[in-house]
Amino acid sequence: MENLKHDWLTEGLIDYEYKKYILLAYLKDIKHKFNATELFPFLSDLIFHYKNLEKIKKSKTLMFESFPKSISKADFEKLELTYQELVEDDDVMREIEDIISFAIPRITATIDEGKEIFEFVEENVEFSPIGLSSIYQNEGYLFIDKEMSKTVQIYRYQVTLFQSADEQFRGVSTTYVDKELKGFSNSYQNIKVSLLRRFRDLPNPATYLLTSKLKFPVESTLLPMAKRILIKNISVS
Repeated sequence: MENLKHDWLTEGLIDYEYKKYILLAYLKDIKHKFNATELFPFLSDLIFHYKNLEKIKKSKTLMFESFPKSISKADFEKLELTYQELVEDDDVMREIEDIISFAIPRITATIDEGKEIFEFVEENVEFSPIGLSSIYQNEGYLFIDKEMSKTVQIYRYQVTLFQSADEQFRGVSTTYVDKELKGFSNSYQNIKVSLLRRFRDLPNPATYLLTSKLKFPVESTLLPMAKRILIKNISVS
């Protein structure tokens, strides 16, 4: 049970012992992922659930901004209506409050574990441009070089803008391109040049390399880490 539904608190039977079982099973699976240094989307999901529970605890309302992008406004409004009906029932609300009081400290503790692993991974990766920097940074390539690997993974990235109620922020979408053997005869710069020949729609692409000193999962850790560092670099430049 790697995913906890966005409406787990209100879906089905609202019973303290039942919800406790659901939550503990979810957190157990998340900890297994963290033990394998698989961080995403598990850490961000935990933070989403924490923020929403805190919002409910403080104001007895749901927080639309923290819901996943897959939840439409219409779906949220249906969920909000269901929740408001439950809030009007004092017995049910007391049960929900007990569940929230149980859930928040345990989710917080698991988030802290995830942050420690995140910091450990961050300390063991290096991020750098390949070749001359391009003026246009919103589209290009990400190279992922994992320790002890004979190949480098290549992704094409594109920066996208998201709008919330109060602010605009950036995200990065990636598409897997290929993997290339690396070595003295095929340097990162040579791989970049071969990409220029293959994909002529990007004549001077921004290209970045994330090198890992240890063996971490690519899809669930290194690639999301590279995307986060990329956004920081673009924001500063």
